Amino acid sequence: MTVRDLVILPDPRLRATCEPVEAVDDEVRCLLDDMLETMYDAPGIGLAAIQVGIPKRLVVIDLAKEEEEPRPLFLVNPEITWTSEETSVYEEGCLSIPEYYEEVERPARCRVRFLDREGREQELECDGLLATCVQHEVDHLNGVLFIDHISKLKRDRVTKKFAKQARRDGTRLAG
Repeated sequence: MTVRDLVILPDPRLRATCEPVEAVDDEVRCLLDDMLETMYDAPGIGLAAIQVGIPKRLVVIDLAKEEEEPRPLFLVNPEITWTSEETSVYEEGCLSIPEYYEEVERPARCRVRFLDREGREQELECDGLLATCVQHEVDHLNGVLFIDHISKLKRDRVTKKFAKQARRDGTRLAG
């Protein structure tokens, strides 16, 4: 397993709509393993393939606490098929927008259909943090970031901050 580089805002790849995976094969499983290793290394609780620069509909999630046994969830071609009218608010962050957190309101429950690591069709009913995480990661596959769910003022502020940082880093690299 390899830790891959994360794609960071304002990289335009984060706005790409990801392509479906044709078949769950060894290459896809290897990418899922790399994504899981990258997510654990960051550390985070969810990661979409686009966040490592691969525009495929792949997500890894693990909500296990540090002292708990890992419980990785692999979602290939995930599709949210239902969301509750009831909402909940969680403070969200994103590995592609490091050290920025904001409260986001989303449906409290959702149902997701996906292929598992072996290519078998699954359906999962989610609530609480898992529902938030699934929605956050599926958003990534559609080019949507969690900052798109906050006020325009806050979104513009964080976008400008990361654009400025990217320019500084680019200048440093060129110098």
